[in-house]
Amino acid sequence: MNTSSTSIEHSPQSIAAGWAAAWNATDQSLLAGLFTADGTYSDLAAGKSFEGSDAITGFKAGSDALIADLHIEVLNAFGENDHVAIESLYSGHFRGAPQPFAVRGTTTLRMKDGLIHTNTDNYSLTTLLAQSGLPLNWTPTAG
Repeated sequence: MNTSSTSIEHSPQSIAAGWAAAWNATDQSLLAGLFTADGTYSDLAAGKSFEGSDAITGFKAGSDALIADLHIEVLNAFGENDHVAIESLYSGHFRGAPQPFAVRGTTTLRMKDGLIHTNTDNYSLTTLLAQSGLPLNWTPTAG
């Protein structure tokens, strides 16, 4: 178990609220703190996966650097045992893009010992890019 992690209350709504609060916070380490030491965060739309606290913290930091006003609003959360499903509104403004975006998405979490073990996000990248006014083949540049 990741000794620097903070176990979150184990109801689907509380887990979703803690997850969204960590995404909406400016402290990038808060998100990784919700995961087991070997936790994995997968963003299916972007085709990327991050394993472990350092990688998840880096993913959050990169997201914050790329997307101004990044915000996640939980619309619904449900689950049982160690599985949680979250419906959310993911919004922000890619730095340099003509317009902001707001897309619905789903996240599935698998919990272990009160922490997130796997996180899988799914949303429409096509819709996100279209709303942002970016070409569909756009990819972020390292910066």
